[in-house]
Amino acid sequence: MSAPLLKVENLVKHFPIKGGLLGRTVDRVHAVDGVSFELEAGETLGVVGESGCGKSTTGRCILRLIEPTSGRVTFEGKDVTALAPNALRAMARDMQIIFQDPYASLNPRMTVAAIIGEALTIHKLTQTTREYTDRIVDLLEQVGLSADHLQRYPHEFSGGQRQRIGIARALAVAPKLIVCDEAVSALDVSIQAQVINLLEDLQAKHHLTYVFIAHDLSVVEHISDRVAVMYLGRIVEIASAKDLYTRPQHPYTEALLSAVPIPDPRAKRERQQKRILLQGDVPSPIHPPSGCHFHTRCPIAKPQCKAESPVLKTVGEPGDRHQVACHFRG
Repeated sequence: MSAPLLKVENLVKHFPIKGGLLGRTVDRVHAVDGVSFELEAGETLGVVGESGCGKSTTGRCILRLIEPTSGRVTFEGKDVTALAPNALRAMARDMQIIFQDPYASLNPRMTVAAIIGEALTIHKLTQTTREYTDRIVDLLEQVGLSADHLQRYPHEFSGGQRQRIGIARALAVAPKLIVCDEAVSALDVSIQAQVINLLEDLQAKHHLTYVFIAHDLSVVEHISDRVAVMYLGRIVEIASAKDLYTRPQHPYTEALLSAVPIPDPRAKRERQQKRILLQGDVPSPIHPPSGCHFHTRCPIAKPQCKAESPVLKTVGEPGDRHQVACHFRG
């Protein structure tokens, strides 16, 4: 196999909590706590989990929009975490992000042409005004908009149209990797489907690689090649979308999938008997549980789970790439 496009090794991000008159660090939020995975070129990795599990922080640490506390991110063989600012800016051409909120991610004082064209100017990707305009129009058309929208402002568009502008902005520098940070969660369901289809079409056309962060399991199943499930800053299971949804191994994954709505009433009645209700609330990331972070809510937890943190281990054949972090599964 060729080398992976992206490799994340033991990524950690702790946010300090300041307190007292001198503003000293009194505690830390363990947002990301040892995340590791690899991503091949042209692949889509879905990242799912409850709010606050560290999905978005992981995505932003990969791009160094947030500086990781420790760990290593390698992109095309280069250590992103060790790059100087100038080298990081050059690499930004290959690594882009689509933000969650289409209303907050676009500057309301800039026209669509200026928003999309800003990256073209920064990276000096066009030589003439005509080339600059033609490139922006081409990007708009690729995302389903037109030249008529060039001089309009963000407030003149719907949420779905704004997200398309955000996608066009990400595409402007011809990236290889795009982090989609809850890119459809703020949109209506019908618009979500349109944007997901657009992302898939663009991936096929430009051979893009996606890290697709979401909390909607049905959306992730549709677009992802592989899926990583996160809980309290750690990946508890990672597998192909088909394997994860048909034979989940981790108790937390099983609980998440049992809560996914099913449109077929007969199938719904059958699965209601298997609905898994987790006890208690998600622990605070300031003081996560010892050992396996999930042991306080796990229906199969034993004393070992409290004392020892499980590592991701391969389930079944090595070629399956199905891994689970559980002492008693796999």
